[in-house]
Amino acid sequence: QVQVAESGGGLVQPGGSLRLACVASISYGVITVMGWYRQGPGKPRELVAKITSGGTADYADSVKGRFTISMDNVKNTIYLQMNNLQPEDTDIYVCNVRGYPGTERWKDFWGQGTQVTVSS
Repeated sequence: QVQVAESGGGLVQPGGSLRLACVASISYGVITVMGWYRQGPGKPRELVAKITSGGTADYADSVKGRFTISMDNVKNTIYLQMNNLQPEDTDIYVCNVRGYPGTERWKDFWGQGTQVTVSS
C-alpha cells in the first residue's frame, strides 16, 4: 500500500519561511498527483497547492506568489516552499497522494499532517 510521511512544520514569525516535505512510499503502481491541503480541527479541507508527475502545479489564490511546490519524481517527494508567511496561514498541513497502486482506478492517500504556526 501507500505510506505518506510529512515534515517541515513549525513556529515562525510573520514574514518568515518554512519548507514542507512529503514522501510517498509505494510498493508498486504509479503516483500521478501529490499536493498539500490545510485541514485544521473543525475546519473544511482546503487545497493549498498540488502538482502532477508531469510538473503541472496549481495553487490556492491566497498563496500564489508566496508558495512554490515542486516534485522529485525519483524519490516520490514533494516540497512546499512557503515564503512571507502570515498568521492566516496557520493550520495543519496535510499531504495528499493520488495514484494507481496496482488498481485500475485511482486512489487517494493522506498523511497525518504537520502543524504550521505563524505568530508574532
